[in-house]
Amino acid sequence: MTRKLKAAIIGSGNIGTDLMIKIIRHGRFIEMGAMVGIDPASDGLARAQRLGVATTHEGAEGLTRLPVFADIDIVFDATSAGAHVKNDALLRHHKPAMRVIDLTPAAIGPYCIPVVNGEDHLDALNVNMVTCGGQATIPMVAAVSRVAKVQYGEIVASISSKSAGPGTRANIDEFTETTSKAIEVVGGAAKGKAIIVLNPAEPPLIMRDTVYTLSDFADTAKIEDSVQRMAAAVQAYVPGYRLKQRVQFDRIEADRPIRIPGVGDRLTGLKTSVFLEVEGAAHYLPAYAGNLDIMTSAALRTAEKMAERLLATLTA
Repeated sequence: MTRKLKAAIIGSGNIGTDLMIKIIRHGRFIEMGAMVGIDPASDGLARAQRLGVATTHEGAEGLTRLPVFADIDIVFDATSAGAHVKNDALLRHHKPAMRVIDLTPAAIGPYCIPVVNGEDHLDALNVNMVTCGGQATIPMVAAVSRVAKVQYGEIVASISSKSAGPGTRANIDEFTETTSKAIEVVGGAAKGKAIIVLNPAEPPLIMRDTVYTLSDFADTAKIEDSVQRMAAAVQAYVPGYRLKQRVQFDRIEADRPIRIPGVGDRLTGLKTSVFLEVEGAAHYLPAYAGNLDIMTSAALRTAEKMAERLLATLTA
């Protein structure tokens, strides 16, 4: 059997619980060591206990007091941006070399989108998974960027309000700021903008995302091929990720330039529009919660790659 590293999850809410189930079902190089929360009555802690996973309702402090903490190599933080700053400092005090996967918009460590730059940060002590919208859309911005220089990238992430828990709602500002910055740093756009929409529709709609880029003029066939290849790469770990329709193009010529606030006036180039939807795997929440599924799937993919690297080092 392949040796596995033990992982702990801080945050026993929707994201943390879904991630726990994914690790138990699909973990190749990591396994559950502990589930951490602050509400002793949370469903996530109750499920963990039934599954034989060590638990504490005393937060990150409680995790450090669990006997299993000595064996924990990787920690996922699924709390909030503000809490993550404190949690990372506490973990670092007890275990300076601890690997932390940040599922909040805190962005202490480098942004990580597995299919774009995941291999670049396997040795980082803290990596930031950006946001659900970022995980869904930044690969598409990067797909255009590898064909043509992107002057501007804008994404609109629409999720069911029922899949937006307290953590998501408390971090709306951080969502837009972190995603916008990651569109630039990881996606390759000179300027990025992010918008999130909490859709109250009944029955709930699955996650849908729109990506707009304005790039230098380029071969549209090459861009469409790049987008399709990137979508297939994301589908390798998020099966419900798909293009909603064919990529749309619009040439912005000098005789009808556009203005983008914060970018410039009389802009020309190739406008590319990509329309996506993300259906969740329904491991814990309904399939409409694709926003949670893509975050937990991306975090697991990143942790698995890190663990594989660590295990190879230990056995070398």
